[in-house]
Amino acid sequence: MDPCKFRPSSTYDTTYTTTNAGAPVWNDDQALTVGSRGPILLEDYHLIEKIAHFARERIPERVVHARGASAKGFFECTHDVTNLTCADFLRAPGVQTPVIVRFSTVIHERGSPETIRDPRGFAVKFYTREGNWDLLGNNFPVFFIRDGIKFPDVIHAFKPNPRSHIQEYWRVFDFLSHLPESLHTFFFLFDDVGVPSDYRHMEGFGVNTYTFVNRAGKSHYVKFHWKPTCGVRNLLEEEAAVVCGRNHSHATQDLYDSIAAGIYPEWKLFVQVLDPDHEDQLDFDPLDDTKTWPEDLIPLQPVGRLVLDRNIDNFFAENEQLAFGPGLVPPGIYYSDDKMLQCRVFAYADTQRYRLGPNYLTLPVNAPKCAFHNNQYDGAMNIVHRTEEVDYYPSRHAPLRHADRHPIPSRTITGTRDKAIIPKQNDFKQPGERYRSWAPDRQERFIRRWVEALSHPKVSSELRAIWVNYLTKCDTSLGQKVGYNLNVKPNM
Repeated sequence: MDPCKFRPSSTYDTTYTTTNAGAPVWNDDQALTVGSRGPILLEDYHLIEKIAHFARERIPERVVHARGASAKGFFECTHDVTNLTCADFLRAPGVQTPVIVRFSTVIHERGSPETIRDPRGFAVKFYTREGNWDLLGNNFPVFFIRDGIKFPDVIHAFKPNPRSHIQEYWRVFDFLSHLPESLHTFFFLFDDVGVPSDYRHMEGFGVNTYTFVNRAGKSHYVKFHWKPTCGVRNLLEEEAAVVCGRNHSHATQDLYDSIAAGIYPEWKLFVQVLDPDHEDQLDFDPLDDTKTWPEDLIPLQPVGRLVLDRNIDNFFAENEQLAFGPGLVPPGIYYSDDKMLQCRVFAYADTQRYRLGPNYLTLPVNAPKCAFHNNQYDGAMNIVHRTEEVDYYPSRHAPLRHADRHPIPSRTITGTRDKAIIPKQNDFKQPGERYRSWAPDRQERFIRRWVEALSHPKVSSELRAIWVNYLTKCDTSLGQKVGYNLNVKPNM
Protein backbone atom coordinates (compact mmCIF):
# COMPACT_ATOMS: atom_id res chain seq x y z
CA MET A 1 0.00 0.00 0.00
CA ASP A 2 1.26 3.49 -0.88
CA PRO A 3 1.46 5.31 2.50
CA CYS A 4 1.05 8.67 0.80
CA LYS A 5 -2.35 7.58 -0.57
CA PHE A 6 -3.46 5.86 2.62
CA ARG A 7 -6.62 7.27 4.19
CA PRO A 8 -7.41 6.15 7.78
CA SER A 9 -10.42 3.88 7.56
CA SER A 10 -11.94 1.01 9.50
CA THR A 11 -11.53 -0.93 6.23
CA TYR A 12 -7.89 -1.39 7.16
CA ASP A 13 -8.48 -2.34 10.83
CA THR A 14 -6.18 -4.95 12.30
CA THR A 15 -7.52 -7.96 14.15
CA TYR A 16 -5.66 -6.88 17.29
CA THR A 17 -5.44 -3.68 19.32
CA THR A 18 -2.75 -1.12 18.48
CA THR A 19 -1.72 2.28 19.74
CA ASN A 20 -2.72 5.32 17.69
CA ALA A 21 0.70 5.08 16.05
CA GLY A 22 0.03 1.48 15.01
CA ALA A 23 2.17 -0.37 17.56
CA PRO A 24 0.64 -3.70 18.62
CA VAL A 25 -0.76 -3.85 22.18
CA TRP A 26 -0.11 -7.23 23.76
CA ASN A 27 -2.29 -6.64 26.84
CA ASP A 28 -5.34 -4.36 26.86
CA ASP A 29 -6.78 -5.81 30.06
CA GLN A 30 -4.39 -4.78 32.82
CA ALA A 31 -2.41 -1.62 33.46
CA LEU A 32 1.35 -1.85 33.94
CA THR A 33 2.02 -1.94 37.68
CA VAL A 34 4.74 -2.63 40.21
CA GLY A 35 3.72 -6.10 41.34
CA SER A 36 0.22 -7.48 41.00
CA ARG A 37 -1.39 -4.74 43.09
CA GLY A 38 0.27 -1.55 41.96
CA PRO A 39 0.90 1.30 41.89
CA ILE A 40 0.44 2.01 38.19
CA LEU A 41 3.48 3.14 36.20
CA LEU A 42 3.32 6.33 34.15
CA GLU A 43 5.44 4.60 31.52
CA ASP A 44 2.42 2.54 30.44
CA TYR A 45 2.10 4.55 27.22
CA HIS A 46 -0.95 2.70 25.96
CA LEU A 47 -2.86 3.34 29.21
CA ILE A 48 -2.05 7.05 29.20
CA GLU A 49 -2.86 7.42 25.50
CA LYS A 50 -6.12 5.51 25.95
CA ILE A 51 -7.27 7.53 28.94
CA ALA A 52 -6.12 10.86 27.50
CA HIS A 53 -7.93 10.20 24.23
CA PHE A 54 -11.05 9.07 26.08
CA ALA A 55 -11.14 12.32 28.06
CA ARG A 56 -11.17 14.31 24.81
CA GLU A 57 -13.94 12.47 22.99
CA ARG A 58 -16.73 14.96 23.61
CA ILE A 59 -17.00 18.73 23.88
CA PRO A 60 -18.13 20.67 25.75
CA GLU A 61 -20.25 18.45 27.99
CA ARG A 62 -18.71 15.94 30.35
CA VAL A 63 -17.92 12.52 28.91
CA VAL A 64 -19.72 11.00 31.89
CA HIS A 65 -21.90 12.64 34.56
CA ALA A 66 -23.09 15.22 32.03
CA ARG A 67 -26.53 15.55 33.63
CA GLY A 68 -26.20 17.01 37.10
CA ALA A 69 -27.41 19.43 39.76
CA SER A 70 -25.44 21.24 42.45
CA ALA A 71 -26.00 22.87 45.82
CA LYS A 72 -23.86 24.54 48.50
CA GLY A 73 -23.60 24.13 52.23
CA PHE A 74 -21.22 23.00 54.94
CA PHE A 75 -19.62 19.93 56.42
CA GLU A 76 -19.34 19.74 60.20
CA CYS A 77 -16.98 17.40 61.99
CA THR A 78 -18.97 15.72 64.78
CA HIS A 79 -16.54 13.12 66.12
CA ASP A 80 -12.89 13.06 67.12
CA VAL A 81 -10.90 11.21 64.43
CA THR A 82 -7.50 12.77 65.11
CA ASN A 83 -6.16 9.32 65.97
CA LEU A 84 -6.74 8.42 62.31
CA THR A 85 -5.96 11.57 60.33
CA CYS A 86 -4.19 14.91 60.65
CA ALA A 87 -6.59 16.51 58.15
CA ASP A 88 -7.12 20.08 59.39
CA PHE A 89 -10.87 20.21 58.69
CA LEU A 90 -11.29 17.12 60.92
CA ARG A 91 -9.20 18.58 63.74
CA ALA A 92 -12.05 18.73 66.27
CA PRO A 93 -15.81 18.24 66.62
CA GLY A 94 -17.69 21.41 65.72
CA VAL A 95 -15.34 22.56 62.96
CA GLN A 96 -17.31 23.54 59.85
CA THR A 97 -16.01 23.60 56.27
CA PRO A 98 -17.84 25.11 53.25
CA VAL A 99 -18.73 22.63 50.51
CA ILE A 100 -20.38 22.38 47.13
CA VAL A 101 -21.96 19.10 46.05
CA ARG A 102 -22.90 17.86 42.60
CA PHE A 103 -25.30 14.97 42.01
CA SER A 104 -25.55 13.42 38.57
CA THR A 105 -26.55 10.58 36.32
CA VAL A 106 -23.65 8.88 34.56
CA ILE A 107 -24.22 7.75 31.00
CA HIS A 108 -26.64 9.99 29.14
CA GLU A 109 -26.59 13.56 27.87
CA ARG A 110 -27.29 16.78 29.75
CA GLY A 111 -30.94 16.79 28.70
CA SER A 112 -31.67 13.15 29.58
CA PRO A 113 -34.38 12.18 32.11
CA GLU A 114 -33.43 11.79 35.75
CA THR A 115 -35.50 8.61 36.05
CA ILE A 116 -33.08 6.47 34.05
CA ARG A 117 -31.75 3.25 35.61
CA ASP A 118 -28.18 4.39 35.94
CA PRO A 119 -25.61 4.93 38.69
CA ARG A 120 -25.77 8.38 40.30
CA GLY A 121 -22.74 10.51 41.03
CA PHE A 122 -22.24 12.00 44.50
CA ALA A 123 -19.30 14.45 44.40
CA VAL A 124 -18.34 16.74 47.28
CA LYS A 125 -15.80 19.59 47.13
CA PHE A 126 -14.54 20.62 50.58
CA TYR A 127 -12.98 24.11 50.69
CA THR A 128 -10.55 23.39 53.56
CA ARG A 129 -7.94 25.70 55.09
CA GLU A 130 -5.25 23.48 53.56
CA GLY A 131 -6.62 23.30 50.02
CA ASN A 132 -9.59 21.62 48.40
CA TRP A 133 -10.56 18.00 48.91
CA ASP A 134 -12.71 16.41 46.20
CA LEU A 135 -14.46 13.26 47.38
CA LEU A 136 -16.04 11.71 44.29
CA GLY A 137 -18.35 8.75 44.54
CA ASN A 138 -21.58 7.14 43.47
CA ASN A 139 -24.82 5.94 45.04
CA PHE A 140 -23.47 2.37 44.68
CA PRO A 141 -20.52 1.30 46.87
CA VAL A 142 -18.89 -0.70 44.05
CA PHE A 143 -17.97 -0.27 40.38
CA PHE A 144 -18.12 -2.53 37.32
CA ILE A 145 -14.37 -2.88 36.79
CA ARG A 146 -11.27 -2.93 38.97
CA ASP A 147 -8.57 -1.78 36.50
CA GLY A 148 -8.63 1.72 35.04
CA ILE A 149 -7.41 0.57 31.65
CA LYS A 150 -10.93 -0.79 31.02
CA PHE A 151 -12.72 2.44 31.97
CA PRO A 152 -13.08 3.79 28.40
CA ASP A 153 -14.40 0.38 27.32
CA VAL A 154 -17.06 0.04 30.02
CA ILE A 155 -18.34 3.56 29.33
CA HIS A 156 -18.34 2.91 25.58
CA ALA A 157 -20.39 -0.25 26.19
CA PHE A 158 -22.97 1.63 28.26
CA LYS A 159 -23.10 4.63 25.93
CA PRO A 160 -25.54 4.58 23.00
CA ASN A 161 -24.70 2.43 19.99
CA PRO A 162 -22.40 4.59 17.81
CA ARG A 163 -24.41 3.65 14.72
CA SER A 164 -27.94 4.25 16.02
CA HIS A 165 -27.29 6.39 19.12
CA ILE A 166 -29.57 4.10 21.12
CA GLN A 167 -28.44 2.53 24.38
CA GLU A 168 -28.61 -1.24 23.90
CA TYR A 169 -27.79 -3.61 26.75
CA TRP A 170 -26.59 -6.36 24.45
CA ARG A 171 -23.44 -4.27 24.09
CA VAL A 172 -23.08 -4.09 27.88
CA PHE A 173 -23.57 -7.85 28.28
CA ASP A 174 -21.17 -8.55 25.43
CA PHE A 175 -18.35 -6.53 26.98
CA LEU A 176 -18.90 -7.39 30.63
CA SER A 177 -19.27 -11.11 29.87
CA HIS A 178 -15.46 -11.01 29.88
CA LEU A 179 -15.41 -9.38 33.34
CA PRO A 180 -17.37 -11.29 36.00
CA GLU A 181 -16.10 -8.73 38.51
CA SER A 182 -18.94 -6.54 37.19
CA LEU A 183 -21.61 -8.77 38.77
CA HIS A 184 -21.58 -7.02 42.13
CA THR A 185 -22.46 -3.65 40.60
CA PHE A 186 -25.23 -5.28 38.55
CA PHE A 187 -26.71 -6.44 41.87
CA PHE A 188 -27.16 -2.74 42.67
CA LEU A 189 -28.05 -1.47 39.18
CA PHE A 190 -30.79 -4.06 38.61
CA ASP A 191 -31.97 -3.82 42.22
CA ASP A 192 -34.62 -1.35 43.41
CA VAL A 193 -31.86 1.18 44.24
CA GLY A 194 -31.14 1.49 40.50
CA VAL A 195 -33.56 4.45 40.24
CA PRO A 196 -33.38 6.79 43.27
CA SER A 197 -36.54 8.81 43.93
CA ASP A 198 -34.45 12.00 44.05
CA TYR A 199 -31.05 13.16 45.22
CA ARG A 200 -32.08 13.94 48.82
CA HIS A 201 -33.07 10.31 49.49
CA MET A 202 -29.91 8.77 48.06
CA GLU A 203 -26.88 7.21 49.70
CA GLY A 204 -23.36 8.06 48.60
CA PHE A 205 -20.14 6.07 48.69
CA GLY A 206 -16.52 6.92 48.01
CA VAL A 207 -16.28 3.57 46.14
CA ASN A 208 -12.48 3.61 46.03
CA THR A 209 -10.23 2.96 49.00
CA TYR A 210 -8.41 5.99 50.37
CA THR A 211 -5.84 6.34 53.15
CA PHE A 212 -6.02 8.30 56.40
CA VAL A 213 -2.63 9.31 57.81
CA ASN A 214 -2.25 10.64 61.35
CA ARG A 215 0.42 12.98 62.69
CA ALA A 216 2.59 10.06 63.75
CA GLY A 217 2.61 8.81 60.16
CA LYS A 218 0.41 5.76 60.79
CA SER A 219 -1.76 4.88 57.79
CA HIS A 220 -5.17 3.24 57.65
CA TYR A 221 -7.26 2.31 54.62
CA VAL A 222 -10.68 3.98 54.65
CA LYS A 223 -14.00 3.70 52.81
CA PHE A 224 -16.44 6.64 52.89
CA HIS A 225 -20.22 6.34 53.33
CA TRP A 226 -22.87 9.09 53.10
CA LYS A 227 -26.21 8.23 54.79
CA PRO A 228 -29.19 10.56 54.18
CA THR A 229 -30.95 11.53 57.41
CA CYS A 230 -34.33 11.50 55.63
CA GLY A 231 -33.86 7.86 54.59
CA VAL A 232 -33.40 6.09 51.26
CA ARG A 233 -36.23 6.11 48.70
CA ASN A 234 -36.35 4.63 45.21
CA LEU A 235 -38.72 4.45 42.25
CA LEU A 236 -40.03 1.22 40.77
CA GLU A 237 -40.57 1.09 37.03
CA GLU A 238 -44.23 2.21 37.06
CA GLU A 239 -43.48 5.08 39.41
CA ALA A 240 -40.49 6.19 37.36
CA ALA A 241 -42.60 6.27 34.20
CA VAL A 242 -45.20 8.51 35.87
CA VAL A 243 -42.56 10.86 37.30
CA CYS A 244 -40.73 11.10 33.98
CA GLY A 245 -43.99 11.87 32.20
CA ARG A 246 -44.56 14.81 34.51
CA ASN A 247 -41.02 16.22 34.74
CA HIS A 248 -37.79 14.85 33.29
CA SER A 249 -35.84 17.15 35.67
CA HIS A 250 -37.67 16.06 38.81
CA ALA A 251 -34.55 15.40 40.92
CA THR A 252 -32.96 18.75 40.05
CA GLN A 253 -36.20 20.56 40.85
CA ASP A 254 -36.70 18.63 44.09
CA LEU A 255 -33.22 19.59 45.27
CA TYR A 256 -33.68 23.26 44.35
CA ASP A 257 -37.22 23.59 45.72
CA SER A 258 -36.42 21.80 48.97
CA ILE A 259 -33.51 24.11 49.77
CA ALA A 260 -35.53 27.17 48.75
CA ALA A 261 -38.26 26.06 51.18
CA GLY A 262 -35.82 25.60 54.04
CA ILE A 263 -35.90 21.80 53.93
CA TYR A 264 -32.16 21.29 53.90
CA PRO A 265 -30.86 17.89 52.75
CA GLU A 266 -28.49 16.30 55.23
CA TRP A 267 -26.21 13.28 55.23
CA LYS A 268 -24.10 11.67 57.94
CA LEU A 269 -20.54 10.74 56.96
CA PHE A 270 -19.20 7.41 58.18
CA VAL A 271 -15.91 5.67 57.51
CA GLN A 272 -14.79 2.08 57.60
CA VAL A 273 -11.20 1.80 58.78
CA LEU A 274 -8.80 -1.05 58.05
CA ASP A 275 -5.22 -1.39 59.22
CA PRO A 276 -3.17 -2.44 56.15
CA ASP A 277 -1.30 -4.87 58.39
CA HIS A 278 -4.56 -6.77 59.02
CA GLU A 279 -5.94 -7.02 55.48
CA ASP A 280 -5.28 -10.77 55.33
CA GLN A 281 -8.43 -11.29 57.43
CA LEU A 282 -10.43 -10.67 54.25
CA ASP A 283 -11.03 -13.21 51.48
CA PHE A 284 -10.72 -10.50 48.84
CA ASP A 285 -8.37 -7.61 48.11
CA PRO A 286 -9.54 -4.57 50.13
CA LEU A 287 -8.31 -2.26 47.35
CA ASP A 288 -10.64 -3.93 44.82
CA ASP A 289 -13.41 -1.42 44.05
CA THR A 290 -15.79 -4.21 43.01
CA LYS A 291 -16.00 -5.29 46.68
CA THR A 292 -17.60 -3.92 49.83
CA TRP A 293 -16.04 -4.30 53.25
CA PRO A 294 -18.28 -6.41 55.55
CA GLU A 295 -19.68 -4.10 58.21
CA ASP A 296 -19.75 -6.88 60.82
CA LEU A 297 -15.95 -7.15 60.50
CA ILE A 298 -15.20 -3.48 59.76
CA PRO A 299 -17.97 -1.37 61.36
CA LEU A 300 -19.02 2.11 60.30
CA GLN A 301 -17.52 4.91 62.39
CA PRO A 302 -19.23 8.35 62.46
CA VAL A 303 -17.21 11.37 61.32
CA GLY A 304 -19.50 14.30 60.54
CA ARG A 305 -22.54 15.69 58.81
CA LEU A 306 -23.14 17.36 55.45
CA VAL A 307 -25.87 20.00 55.15
CA LEU A 308 -26.92 21.68 51.89
CA ASP A 309 -28.56 24.99 52.79
CA ARG A 310 -27.96 27.19 49.73
CA ASN A 311 -28.85 26.87 46.09
CA ILE A 312 -26.26 27.76 43.48
CA ASP A 313 -26.39 31.26 42.02
CA ASN A 314 -25.73 30.37 38.40
CA PHE A 315 -26.14 26.94 36.82
CA PHE A 316 -23.37 27.33 34.27
CA ALA A 317 -20.80 28.85 36.63
CA GLU A 318 -21.46 26.50 39.56
CA ASN A 319 -22.61 23.30 37.90
CA GLU A 320 -21.26 23.13 34.35
CA GLN A 321 -17.93 24.74 35.25
CA LEU A 322 -17.73 22.88 38.56
CA ALA A 323 -14.85 20.43 38.19
CA PHE A 324 -13.87 17.56 40.45
CA GLY A 325 -10.80 15.37 40.57
CA PRO A 326 -9.82 12.68 43.09
CA GLY A 327 -6.21 13.87 42.86
CA LEU A 328 -7.16 16.82 45.09
CA VAL A 329 -6.46 15.69 48.64
CA PRO A 330 -5.39 17.70 51.72
CA PRO A 331 -2.69 16.67 54.19
CA GLY A 332 -3.91 13.71 56.23
CA ILE A 333 -5.81 12.08 53.36
CA TYR A 334 -4.07 10.17 50.61
CA TYR A 335 -4.68 7.66 47.85
CA SER A 336 -4.29 3.92 48.04
CA ASP A 337 -2.97 1.53 45.37
CA ASP A 338 -6.55 0.88 44.25
CA LYS A 339 -5.97 0.58 40.48
CA MET A 340 -9.13 2.47 39.55
CA LEU A 341 -8.34 5.32 41.93
CA GLN A 342 -4.77 5.57 40.65
CA CYS A 343 -6.06 5.93 37.11
CA ARG A 344 -8.77 8.43 38.12
CA VAL A 345 -6.18 10.70 39.72
CA PHE A 346 -4.80 11.33 36.23
CA ALA A 347 -7.96 10.99 34.16
CA TYR A 348 -10.23 13.47 35.95
CA ALA A 349 -7.72 16.31 36.02
CA ASP A 350 -6.86 15.66 32.39
CA THR A 351 -10.47 15.75 31.23
CA GLN A 352 -11.08 19.02 33.12
CA ARG A 353 -8.05 20.63 31.48
CA TYR A 354 -9.50 19.63 28.14
CA ARG A 355 -13.09 20.57 28.96
CA LEU A 356 -12.45 23.86 30.78
CA GLY A 357 -8.83 24.72 30.00
CA PRO A 358 -5.52 24.61 31.89
CA ASN A 359 -6.68 27.23 34.40
CA TYR A 360 -9.88 25.44 35.42
CA LEU A 361 -8.82 25.39 39.08
CA THR A 362 -8.78 29.20 39.19
CA LEU A 363 -12.44 29.47 38.18
CA PRO A 364 -14.31 30.80 41.24
CA VAL A 365 -16.26 27.61 41.90
CA ASN A 366 -13.11 25.47 41.74
CA ALA A 367 -10.56 27.79 43.32
CA PRO A 368 -9.46 27.13 46.90
CA LYS A 369 -10.76 29.48 49.59
CA CYS A 370 -7.35 29.56 51.27
CA ALA A 371 -4.26 31.46 50.12
CA PHE A 372 -2.35 29.72 47.32
CA HIS A 373 0.71 30.39 45.18
CA ASN A 374 2.65 28.63 42.43
CA ASN A 375 4.42 29.43 39.19
CA GLN A 376 1.89 27.98 36.76
CA TYR A 377 1.28 31.02 34.58
CA ASP A 378 -0.72 32.05 31.53
CA GLY A 379 -2.61 29.68 29.27
CA ALA A 380 -6.21 29.89 28.09
CA MET A 381 -8.67 31.67 30.42
CA ASN A 382 -6.02 32.90 32.87
CA ILE A 383 -8.07 35.06 35.23
CA VAL A 384 -5.64 35.48 38.16
CA HIS A 385 -4.20 38.99 38.49
CA ARG A 386 -0.45 38.58 39.09
CA THR A 387 2.14 41.34 39.39
CA GLU A 388 5.28 39.56 40.63
CA GLU A 389 8.42 39.43 38.50
CA VAL A 390 9.67 36.00 39.55
CA ASP A 391 7.80 33.02 38.09
CA TYR A 392 10.33 30.31 38.91
CA TYR A 393 11.69 28.43 41.92
CA PRO A 394 14.09 28.71 43.63
CA SER A 395 14.95 32.41 43.65
CA ARG A 396 17.19 34.60 45.81
CA HIS A 397 15.34 37.70 44.62
CA ALA A 398 11.95 36.46 45.83
CA PRO A 399 12.56 33.57 48.25
CA LEU A 400 9.74 31.05 48.56
CA ARG A 401 9.94 28.33 51.19
CA HIS A 402 8.55 24.83 51.16
CA ALA A 403 5.49 24.19 53.28
CA ASP A 404 5.89 22.19 56.45
CA ARG A 405 6.18 18.51 55.67
CA HIS A 406 3.09 16.40 56.26
CA PRO A 407 3.06 12.61 56.50
CA ILE A 408 2.16 10.39 53.56
CA PRO A 409 1.96 6.57 53.49
CA SER A 410 5.43 5.11 53.75
CA ARG A 411 4.77 1.53 52.70
CA THR A 412 7.68 -0.10 50.92
CA ILE A 413 6.80 -1.10 47.34
CA THR A 414 8.47 -4.05 45.69
CA GLY A 415 7.67 -6.02 42.57
CA THR A 416 8.44 -6.52 38.92
CA ARG A 417 7.01 -4.56 36.01
CA ASP A 418 3.97 -6.51 34.90
CA LYS A 419 0.39 -6.22 33.68
CA ALA A 420 -1.13 -8.42 36.34
CA ILE A 421 -4.46 -9.42 37.86
CA ILE A 422 -4.90 -9.12 41.63
CA PRO A 423 -4.64 -12.56 43.28
CA LYS A 424 -7.85 -12.55 45.40
CA GLN A 425 -10.75 -11.83 43.04
CA ASN A 426 -13.68 -13.74 44.59
CA ASP A 427 -16.22 -12.22 42.18
CA PHE A 428 -19.32 -14.25 43.06
CA LYS A 429 -19.58 -14.39 46.87
CA GLN A 430 -20.70 -10.84 47.71
CA PRO A 431 -23.34 -10.57 44.94
CA GLY A 432 -24.91 -13.84 46.15
CA GLU A 433 -24.94 -12.65 49.76
CA ARG A 434 -26.64 -9.42 48.72
CA TYR A 435 -29.32 -11.28 46.74
CA ARG A 436 -30.08 -13.64 49.63
CA SER A 437 -30.51 -10.69 52.01
CA TRP A 438 -33.54 -9.39 50.07
CA ALA A 439 -37.21 -10.11 50.64
CA PRO A 440 -38.82 -12.46 48.05
CA ASP A 441 -40.67 -9.65 46.22
CA ARG A 442 -37.44 -7.72 45.80
CA GLN A 443 -35.73 -10.84 44.47
CA GLU A 444 -38.52 -11.32 41.95
CA ARG A 445 -38.19 -7.76 40.64
CA PHE A 446 -34.45 -8.29 40.30
CA ILE A 447 -35.00 -11.53 38.36
CA ARG A 448 -37.54 -9.83 36.08
CA ARG A 449 -35.08 -7.05 35.20
CA TRP A 450 -32.40 -9.59 34.29
CA VAL A 451 -34.82 -11.58 32.16
CA GLU A 452 -36.04 -8.48 30.32
CA ALA A 453 -32.50 -7.27 29.66
CA LEU A 454 -31.20 -10.65 28.50
CA SER A 455 -34.27 -11.12 26.27
CA HIS A 456 -33.07 -8.43 23.86
CA PRO A 457 -32.95 -10.04 20.41
CA LYS A 458 -29.30 -9.05 19.96
CA VAL A 459 -28.25 -10.89 23.13
CA SER A 460 -26.97 -14.15 21.68
CA SER A 461 -27.68 -17.55 23.16
CA GLU A 462 -24.00 -17.75 24.05
CA LEU A 463 -24.20 -14.53 26.07
CA ARG A 464 -27.40 -15.65 27.80
CA ALA A 465 -25.72 -18.89 28.83
CA ILE A 466 -22.65 -17.04 30.15
CA TRP A 467 -24.73 -14.66 32.28
CA VAL A 468 -27.03 -17.39 33.57
CA ASN A 469 -23.95 -19.35 34.64
CA TYR A 470 -22.48 -16.25 36.32
CA LEU A 471 -25.74 -15.71 38.22
CA THR A 472 -25.79 -19.37 39.19
CA LYS A 473 -22.32 -19.02 40.69
CA CYS A 474 -23.67 -16.14 42.78
CA ASP A 475 -26.77 -18.04 43.89
CA THR A 476 -28.01 -21.36 42.54
CA SER A 477 -31.71 -20.55 42.75
CA LEU A 478 -31.18 -17.14 41.11
CA GLY A 479 -29.44 -18.68 38.11
CA GLN A 480 -32.08 -21.39 37.81
CA LYS A 481 -34.96 -18.90 37.86
CA VAL A 482 -33.39 -16.56 35.31
CA GLY A 483 -32.39 -19.54 33.17
CA TYR A 484 -35.90 -21.04 33.32
CA ASN A 485 -37.45 -17.80 32.06
CA LEU A 486 -34.92 -17.63 29.22
CA ASN A 487 -35.07 -21.34 28.41
CA VAL A 488 -31.38 -21.63 29.32
CA LYS A 489 -30.21 -24.48 31.50
CA PRO A 490 -27.50 -23.43 33.96
CA ASN A 491 -24.24 -25.31 33.79
CA MET A 492 -24.16 -26.68 37.33
